Amino acid sequence: MTMTLADQAAMTGQDGRVTQQQPDRPKRRTFTKAYKARILAAYNALPEGSPERGALLRSERLYHSHIEHWRKQAENGTLGASAGKPKRNAEDEETTALRAEIKKLKADAAKLESRNEKLAGELNKTKSALDITGKAFALLQDISSSADSDEN
Repeated sequence: MTMTLADQAAMTGQDGRVTQQQPDRPKRRTFTKAYKARILAAYNALPEGSPERGALLRSERLYHSHIEHWRKQAENGTLGASAGKPKRNAEDEETTALRAEIKKLKADAAKLESRNEKLAGELNKTKSALDITGKAFALLQDISSSADSDEN
């Protein structure tokens, strides 16, 4: 673990000795639905490209990515106090599982179709070989019977 001067200063006791306790890591900020809605409304009320938009973000210690993420949440109807990825409900999970299963079944169907075409080709070759063999047998029988009739 890399220690910065601030980490070392935080771990230093009153007498200048380093203590064994680790400094607390920063916590992620969470925002309420009302706060997000209020900031979005204030941001959207300002003219696009205006310096006031940047000033609003700086004063609230926000990034443009916050605004973009909150806009998407507002469009999807999931503008809540969520951090990170939104939690998926059971219906979404089932839909995802079914789509994965459909994709797998389509791949299996394509493999089976390819295999079927290969077997159909082999069947045609076998039928042709049997047809040729049958004609050769008939020809040999005809030659054999004409040879027998010539001897008599």
